[in-house]
Amino acid sequence: MSDAHMGESLLFLTDEQLRQGIEGMFFAYRGFTSAPDQILEGISYGRAHHRALHFIARSPGMNVNRLLTILGVTKQSLNRVLRTLIEDGLVESRVGVADKRERHLYLTEEGTALETRLSEAQRAQMRAAYRRAGPEAVAGFRQVLEAMMDPELRRIYSALREGGA
Repeated sequence: MSDAHMGESLLFLTDEQLRQGIEGMFFAYRGFTSAPDQILEGISYGRAHHRALHFIARSPGMNVNRLLTILGVTKQSLNRVLRTLIEDGLVESRVGVADKRERHLYLTEEGTALETRLSEAQRAQMRAAYRRAGPEAVAGFRQVLEAMMDPELRRIYSALREGGA
């Protein structure tokens, strides 16, 4: 099938094909989160803690408002997660230099160790899946993911990919 014909056929997906894609996302996410979930369960944390640790590790010094925007959670929900992580010595909150009202977030050594443990299995899983699928499939997968994001999330994702926050 030519690239043009294959692209054309993708425009006319059946409900069953779409349902299979949705189910594929559910099962992939379940597999993607299973190893970290087991670690988190053992220390009474949840996925929100993992996400916070991940993005703080990705952009050390990020302020709380930026993390709120990235995670898309309520301020109350994020404050509960951050309070636990700070009290447990995994995250450090520092007063902003330019604006004393801002709080900037950093992982401690313990926080970095936990984030690494949580992410190792996911990186290995992504690496293996990408290798099996090949570079064209990886590029297509990224395009599908980006197409599913609303414009603001796509902008945040692009900034993170380029090393910004």
